[in-house]
Amino acid sequence: METVKNPENSSTPIPSDVMEEARELCRGAEVLPEGAEGLARKILEARSAGRKLRVKLGVDPTSTDLHLGHAVVFRKLRRFQEFGHQVVLIIGGFTAQIGDPSGRDKTRPPLTPDLVATNAQTYINQMGLILDMSKTEVVNNADWLANMDLTRMLQLASFATVNQLIAKEAFGQRLEKQLPVALHELFYPLLQGYDSVAIRADIELGGTDQRFNILQGRELQPRYQLSAQLAMLLPLLEGTDGEKKMSKSYGNYISLKDEPSEMFGKCMRIPDSLVIKYFELTTTFTGSEIDALSAEMKAGANPKDMKEKLGHQIVKQYHGDAAADSALGEWRKVHSEKQIPDQMPSHAIAAPTALFRILVDAGLVASGGEAKRLINEGGVRIDGEQKKDPNLLVEVVAGKEQVVQVGRRKFVRVVPG
Repeated sequence: METVKNPENSSTPIPSDVMEEARELCRGAEVLPEGAEGLARKILEARSAGRKLRVKLGVDPTSTDLHLGHAVVFRKLRRFQEFGHQVVLIIGGFTAQIGDPSGRDKTRPPLTPDLVATNAQTYINQMGLILDMSKTEVVNNADWLANMDLTRMLQLASFATVNQLIAKEAFGQRLEKQLPVALHELFYPLLQGYDSVAIRADIELGGTDQRFNILQGRELQPRYQLSAQLAMLLPLLEGTDGEKKMSKSYGNYISLKDEPSEMFGKCMRIPDSLVIKYFELTTTFTGSEIDALSAEMKAGANPKDMKEKLGHQIVKQYHGDAAADSALGEWRKVHSEKQIPDQMPSHAIAAPTALFRILVDAGLVASGGEAKRLINEGGVRIDGEQKKDPNLLVEVVAGKEQVVQVGRRKFVRVVPG
């Protein structure tokens, strides 16, 4: 037994197995209040009441493409499932039509209910790659928010002050810049907080950018005669550039929909300094396994070998063992043995075509300007031979295929059309 101090209650002995579970679940996260000790107390209270801990995640389905940055919190939810707790996934069917103002410098455009529903299904399909959906309670906050009458809405609004709401970072920054803040946006934290009341959450998970919203739920629950939830905040994952947070708009993301070879290749671009963080936040490795990997890195392990292990694990999680083995083999074949891959897309040409145009038409680059720059810089090869003339005509030869390579990992087989 361990003695854990709680400012709200007297010191209470906590069984060592509960503390060990709480510490494992808290790895890599900030838990408010009291960290692992606070979570241990929640676990013990639920266990004493003969019920599971209710672990909340709310998602507003504003797009269809999830990436490893989104998956950080899903991985943590999976750990809660593995310890036998109840994960409650709230689809923001109502709040998505308002839009979370967190991190925004302008009001989000509203989404239609049909678009929200379509996006929500793609979210659930991708979450199923990580979560055990048979053990996940999925609800839609439109079920309780859409029918809230004005009396109840005003009561909810009375539990917060404008001073508190405009203290939210996103609002404060916009007001300082004299940018507009729409009145309905002020309701977003209250509505997200009310979700915790509706499902009787014990703990809510989210990124560090959700601190204000999650703590709002903690503030609201006692107003409805419920115990205040804990907040578990997960760090935002940097993208493959190692600088900005992972985002599709920054082009530094690893999509859950990426093909195995593409997913593996992106993992190999992660900066050495972030390898252990990626193991911690994006894989199913246990805390002790990650500690061992960290010790290997500190002892001088080759970062390339560690990234291969990371890439293999991530591809395995989303595509299976065979795909992971194949992606690793293809990577080593192309990058270590300097061979071309067995599988690559084909691009047909019917007449002699400028090299830069082939790169654009085959989808290897986004524009003619980018194609010409890469060729001029020596980043393009035909059958292994470097070419530096963007206007070089690639001839059509009956029965012959030519392999065009861009950089280290993009290939296309040019065939007669």
